[in-house]
Amino acid sequence: METYGLEKIGIINPCAVYRNLNPAQLTEHALRRGEGTLSKTGALVVKTGKYTGRSAKDKFIVDTPAVHDEIAWGDVNMPIEKEKYDAILAKAKAYLQGREIFIFDGFAGADPKYKQNFRIITELASQNMFIHQLLRRPTADDLKNFTPDYTIIAVPGFKCIPEIDGSRSEAIILVNYEEHMVLICGSQYAGEIKKSVFSVMNYVLPKMGVFPMHCSANIGKDGDSAVFFGLSGTGKTTLSADPNRALIGDDEHGWADDSVFNFEGGCYAKCINLTEEGEPEIYHAIKFGALVENVVMDPETREFDFFDDSLAVNSRVGYPVDYIPNAELSGMSTSVPKTVVFLTADAYGVMPPISKLNREQAMYYFVSGFTSKVAGTEIGIEEPVPTFSTCFGAPFLPLDPSVYAGMLAEKVEHSGANVYLVNTGWNGIHDENGKQKRMSLKYTRAMVTAALNGDIEKGEFFTDKTFGVQVPKAIAGVPSEILDPVNTWENKDEYRKRCEMLAKSFRDNFKKYTHMSAEVAAAGPKAD
Repeated sequence: METYGLEKIGIINPCAVYRNLNPAQLTEHALRRGEGTLSKTGALVVKTGKYTGRSAKDKFIVDTPAVHDEIAWGDVNMPIEKEKYDAILAKAKAYLQGREIFIFDGFAGADPKYKQNFRIITELASQNMFIHQLLRRPTADDLKNFTPDYTIIAVPGFKCIPEIDGSRSEAIILVNYEEHMVLICGSQYAGEIKKSVFSVMNYVLPKMGVFPMHCSANIGKDGDSAVFFGLSGTGKTTLSADPNRALIGDDEHGWADDSVFNFEGGCYAKCINLTEEGEPEIYHAIKFGALVENVVMDPETREFDFFDDSLAVNSRVGYPVDYIPNAELSGMSTSVPKTVVFLTADAYGVMPPISKLNREQAMYYFVSGFTSKVAGTEIGIEEPVPTFSTCFGAPFLPLDPSVYAGMLAEKVEHSGANVYLVNTGWNGIHDENGKQKRMSLKYTRAMVTAALNGDIEKGEFFTDKTFGVQVPKAIAGVPSEILDPVNTWENKDEYRKRCEMLAKSFRDNFKKYTHMSAEVAAAGPKAD
């Protein structure tokens, strides 16, 4: 039996080893093994059990002398002793004896100069199909002499015993940068594999002079590329899906000196409240070859109920990017970005709907990674709650934030890109029920289009008193009065009060970034 070198990393005595099977073969194995069922559209549907999202508090980085001084240790990058890692890894390898093993050998990084070879070893056929569709797939010639740069082992059936293994729960994610290995135990949620690849790329690429980004990217008909940063709910996927521009990718990219490129070859989209009218690209991608996680499906009709969150609010579907019309299948642009967009959804209603940032402001707002939770969206939230995620991707950044912020500034300066902060949230305008109205998508699209085609630069700007950013006085297709948030508030005292509340939240959050320069720290919101 061909084992494809598994014994070299200590995995021995499997009952069968399958390497780089196609989606049809993997679907057959998954159904045979009872891992899932088929939907009416032919998608493979699975339930991931206890873990329906990433288990961030169960992720650890192996603390070895070779990497100790590089890692930004803290609540996100938690250390674990190598002895504990070795013990858990040995148990996981022993667990795989006598079992079927599925291997996917493929790539992360569409630019061949910077791609990393990943070997993904999975216990489940369904997880192997997911990563086959999510990463970049090799040719037959690629596989002949394939040597992995990193190996990821995913064994959801192996459960840790906290009292013995020193884990926090039955699940654990262990990243060993020195040994180029990631081990995922106890969780069937496929996103753990995807984000483990991203965490590795965020460690590797800065050493190669490439800026890794948690963002979407697209390219215009003239070859001009743009990147969109933003946390969940800010419109990153919606605004980067532009009928006049090709989608490079929706989540993870690298910015080199001569390209911007997707790490992946697929998409991993949320399904909750999905409709054909609202997001037709995602809706129609749920077909044969897609993996659907934790979406309620009628067992008789095999039709989905995307509005039923009884299995998970974070229901997902993974599919290859070529399921999306208007996708740039090469996964890259040979032109560096000319436009950088930071998306936020300000529930305080005081940030301008679009503004231009200088170098220090770009670093400040990038590191801050701000959005806000809205009153009424969660139990107990009566007022807007500011939310900050370092560099728009805190859980996946092993290095100090100053490293990534410095790379942003360097790439922007090198490319001459313009950086804009776009607020897709609220302002002072209220509806007939007295609730603040969210910014019209029509207006936001007009503002983003003006940024992408350069029209915004042809007009005049004024300086926002609180945030210090440059705000355009006029944009075609957008009522001028909404460009300055104060104009949308009848109660000017309430506007100023909320400005100060949000400004203080920014300043308090930024205190933890001790490696940022005084100039960048001073570029944030000012006290009234």
